[in-house]
Amino acid sequence: MTDHRKHLARAAAAALLASALSLAAAPAATAADASAPLAPVPGADLAAARGAVQAPAVLDQLGHFFARRGVPPTQPSALSPAQEAQAAAEASPRLSGDTVPVYSLAADFVAGSPGAAVARAEFTATRAVSADGQVASVWTVRQGGSWKVVNIASGGDETDYAARAAAGGGGTAFREPQIDAWYVLRGGRVLPLDDAARRSVGDGGVSLAGYQKLVHQRYGDKLPGSAYDRAGRGGGYAAEPPGVGDGAGGGLLPATAAAALGATALAGVGLALRRRKAVGQRV
Repeated sequence: MTDHRKHLARAAAAALLASALSLAAAPAATAADASAPLAPVPGADLAAARGAVQAPAVLDQLGHFFARRGVPPTQPSALSPAQEAQAAAEASPRLSGDTVPVYSLAADFVAGSPGAAVARAEFTATRAVSADGQVASVWTVRQGGSWKVVNIASGGDETDYAARAAAGGGGTAFREPQIDAWYVLRGGRVLPLDDAARRSVGDGGVSLAGYQKLVHQRYGDKLPGSAYDRAGRGGGYAAEPPGVGDGAGGGLLPATAAAALGATALAGVGLALRRRKAVGQRV
């Protein structure tokens, strides 16, 4: 995973934990004992999200993203404007594979809320490939009744781990962004998909109840209303960030996604072009 993905993961973690309405007083295992299934994202929503990615303006931005090797337009590039324009045209970006929902650890599951699902869909991701083999992930959320592209990120973790989960026996991939870990929920167990997840739950994974206890220990004191939250150490919280429209269908959380992804939208395009850079870990 490239470094700036870690930055996005930390930002998403703060917004995700902030999405819980309140701390739950239920016993830690309650949520896992009667956990709800992960809410599917309707096919029509995925098709609409992909349609947004296929817009000419987005494909043009993808070309420039590949030309600049992920360097944001606010930072200097080694290319002159003419060289960048030529490289962007030569990049010939194309979409590859399916558009997939991206699930992240849910705050109400961490809190122990009865019936809470382990993860919720935050945004959708579409893999894009350049002519010279570069890979990017294009993120979309539903805002104001339509699907918007909010980020282009180098690499393809979101679609790669979804594919890995499917190839390994099915189930739904989800991430624990606070520790940069990817898992698959399969047969009532949380199984690892990457090294960070293996360090978290071991090679054989854990039961859903065991995972709930684990994340409650990690983050239960950092939810909204906690001393950690009141001290402002969570990186900032906003239950309904500016610019987010109506809710998203199929369990998507546009507020969470916008809070995590929309901070550096490219002026005039509404698109954030990001590369990963290391930052200190915080929830």
